[in-house]
Amino acid sequence: MSLLLALATGLLAWTSALALYAGSGHCRWPRLRVPRPRGSAIGAALAALALATAIADLGVGAGLCAMLAHWMLAMLVLPWLGAWREVAAPSPTRGRP
Repeated sequence: MSLLLALATGLLAWTSALALYAGSGHCRWPRLRVPRPRGSAIGAALAALALATAIADLGVGAGLCAMLAHWMLAMLVLPWLGAWREVAAPSPTRGRP
């Protein structure tokens, strides 16, 4: 059961970060953008659920650390992936001829 809860924690934390990123003004994926209040509400609810599953699996201290590790990694990776996708097709106004 512990492996299942750990996978659920990771999935919920990454989905939470994705919802928060989609609701932010910095989202670089046009098809992913949602209105800010809705993205923030969904992201906060999923983060609370991820925290609850992590605490149920590992206890308060380790669960908090595990959930935050998943969450912060996702919060760093998602904008990087958006920027990396954008760099693949450089704009004609960048750089000097």
